[in-house]
Formats: sequence, C-alpha cells, structure tokens
Amino acid sequence: MLLDVSTAYAAVMNTVRDLGTEQVPFTAAAGRILREPVTADRPFPPYHRVMMDGIAINFEESYAKGQTIFGVEDIQAAGMPGKQLANMANCLEVMTGAVLPELTDTVVPYEHLQAAEHEGFRRFTITQPVSKKQHIHWQGTDVAAGETLIISGTRITAAEIGVLATVGKDQVLVARLPKVAIISTGDELVEVTDTPAPHQIRRSNAWTLAASLQALGIAATCHHVADNEHAMQELLHSLLDADVWICSGAVSAGKYDHLPQVLAQLGMQRIFHKVQQRPGKPFLFGVFQQGPVVFALPGNPVSGFMCFYRYIQPWLLAGMGHELPPAPCAELGADVLFDKPLTYFLPVQLVPQPSGQWRAVPHTYHGSGDLAGLLRADAFMELPATQDSFREGECFPVWRYR
Repeated sequence: MLLDVSTAYAAVMNTVRDLGTEQVPFTAAAGRILREPVTADRPFPPYHRVMMDGIAINFEESYAKGQTIFGVEDIQAAGMPGKQLANMANCLEVMTGAVLPELTDTVVPYEHLQAAEHEGFRRFTITQPVSKKQHIHWQGTDVAAGETLIISGTRITAAEIGVLATVGKDQVLVARLPKVAIISTGDELVEVTDTPAPHQIRRSNAWTLAASLQALGIAATCHHVADNEHAMQELLHSLLDADVWICSGAVSAGKYDHLPQVLAQLGMQRIFHKVQQRPGKPFLFGVFQQGPVVFALPGNPVSGFMCFYRYIQPWLLAGMGHELPPAPCAELGADVLFDKPLTYFLPVQLVPQPSGQWRAVPHTYHGSGDLAGLLRADAFMELPATQDSFREGECFPVWRYR
C-alpha cells in the first residue's frame, strides 16, 4: 500500500535521532547548528556610547540656559577611559564610539558647530537647535546583561559569529555533523572522468546529493557498487558505522534491483517502501536499531533530488537541533493538469512579485530523468493528490533548492 506524502514525512521525522554535540572554535562555527543559548556577558552597549563626532555638553547647565558658545576642556576618543567635564559652561570634544564623559548628557555634531581658536584655546558655537540626550547610544538599551542573544537550534551565520566574538564566546557548543555515506548503484554508471559508451551514463546522482549535503556543512563519503547482490552486501556491511545512508538506485521492482533484499538481510527495519508521489514513488526508508538510518532513493536524478529536500534535509536538520519552518507557499504561474492520484512535485522557477508573493513558473519538463530541467527551476511545488487540475494563481507549498 502506498503511503501519502504527509504520512511518509511523519514516519521519517518520527525516527529523528539526536546526533550529539561538540565544541568548536567560534571561527569554525559558521553554518553549524548552535546547541546552547548564548547570553550577553554585559549590557549592549556596555557604556553610554557617543554616536557622532562633535562635542559633549551638560544640557541643563548650559544650552537650556541660553548658552551657545563653549570652550573646549579636553578630548574623549574611542578607547580612552571616561573623562569628566570640570566646568559646566565648557565642553569636551568626543569621537564616535567613545565613552560619554561624566557630567555630560548631550552630543552636538561638528556639522552643527562653528569652530574658532584664540591663543591656542578652542571654542565652538552651536548653529543648529539641540535636543537633550541627542546622539547618544545609552548603556543597555539594546540588550541587558544576562539576556539571551541567540537561542539553541539557531543555524550560525556571519551575524551570529559577530555576536559570539562580542560576548567573548571563543568556544561554542554545536551539533555534531552526521557521518553520511552516499551509495550509488548501477552497471550503467561510469566515473565522471570516463567517456561513456552508448549504453552508459556518467555517475551524477551521488555528486548532486553530496553537494546538497555540503550546503548544510556535511561532508559525505561517496561509494559505488555494481548491480550484484554479494557486492552490495560487502560494501554496505563496511559502512554500518555511518549515521545515515543515502542510496541511489536499485529500489524499484526490476530483476537487478537487489537493494531492498540486501538491506533486509543486513537487518534493516523497513518503515515504508513506495510513496504516493511523482517523482520518487519507489522511495524506500528504514532504520538499523544499532546502525544507520537509510534513505534509499530511486535512480532517476530528479526523483532523488526532490526526495532530499522534502525528506532528508528536514531529518538531518532536526537531528542537529534545528527544524525548518513550514514550507512557504507560492502562486502557480500557469495552469497545470496532472490526472494521476499522486502528489506531484513540479519543478518551478520562483519569480518575486511587487506584492511580496512568489510566482512559481513551470517550464518545459520531461519527467524524473530530466536533470537539465532543474537548471531552469529553483524549487519543487507540491501539488496535492486530491486535485487533477491546478489553476494559475492558486497557492501551493514550495520546497526550495536554490
């Protein structure tokens, strides 16, 4: 019996395993999944910070009383310990990023000042209206000390790296990357560097999947095995220490599709085999109790590619503590007919609209073997099995791979 897509997806996600954690230097954490909260070690900003080059004054004791000419006592540069205004009728020159001098509460930028100097004594005249407390980034207004800045489960980007550096987090706890083995099968496949005979094709599925994993920071090992039962047993037995197997090919009902039988012989518990979808109908999924989780994908290239983004990527991210948000929806850009009782994953090009909505434009597509067709698309639009005609402007979920 075929499982529908939502049931198959739920079955996959029910097997998610915590892949563990490891400490890495923050400089090596980009792309990794954070597995601890990161808190502020002090307020943000940590002091009253000057936001403009200019002068700092005490508003109430000078400008509020009508004073517009100020003598300069000293200068407060960024990186200097805080100084104090000695005479309320004077000012201190201040630089952007500097500590606001004590007994001052307002910064007037140079653009609103006229400078003069007499016998080595500098003086500034204010030429534009001044508001009390202007141009100061007050201590703690962004974040309080101890406040959580980054929650566990966040995928670390350049923005998070900057925050980790700011709070002195030189070592960070992240999800361990899974050990993934990609296994392609098929006597018709030759290496990329080979010149194929008329009855052969170059091996591409394994490298497509490896690149998809690389985008998650996961480096997989790639293996190939002939359509030979004994050879399959031997190779797979040597890979039982992996966390995940992603197999490509040999899962349908052909005479040389030995993989389901070999997996059963090795002790894999089958969760399901075949899903009510196109492409990817022969998808096989199972687990070893003391071994890898197995995603056995059809050999047609578009089938395996779609299954990666619909099932495998969410499983991997959840196992590392980060769940993807629900798939966004887009407006179908043309009428589509599909009269099979299957969920149809249609390659589409996503075009942004002035409304902020995405328009999903289907292009000419020749089925699950049309690898080149993926070059004209950005995502798979999930069209439900309950319909056979889909109208332009209707909204459906999209699974993006760009």
